Amino acid sequence: MTMRFMTIVKTRETGAHPSPALIEKIMKLGADAAKQGVMVGMGGLAPTALGARARLANGKITVTDGPFTEAKEVIGGYAIYDVASKNEAIEWTRAFLEAHIGLWPQELEVELRQMMDDPSNGC
Repeated sequence: MTMRFMTIVKTRETGAHPSPALIEKIMKLGADAAKQGVMVGMGGLAPTALGARARLANGKITVTDGPFTEAKEVIGGYAIYDVASKNEAIEWTRAFLEAHIGLWPQELEVELRQMMDDPSNGC
């Protein structure tokens, strides 16, 4: 039985774009994961200036356009893996971070979360 994990890439929004060399490494990693049958999907996210936030509070929905300057970190990308274990998902995450060494000047943090495929068993 496999389980799905989403990796959520967190970084500061500085306006820096990944170099072609970094994009190439990330795409190769994604292709390798797809070839092994574990990559469900992946992608980078555009700056918050192009987005919006929707909020429900006290029964009222409000929508605010970006950018979100008060945010200390933003979600810069994601990947979804269908793997046999949490450890396998961690190894793919480690490979993703290693691809950035020497090619990405700022800190990254990746949150790894198991997806709720079957809510009846807690995940």
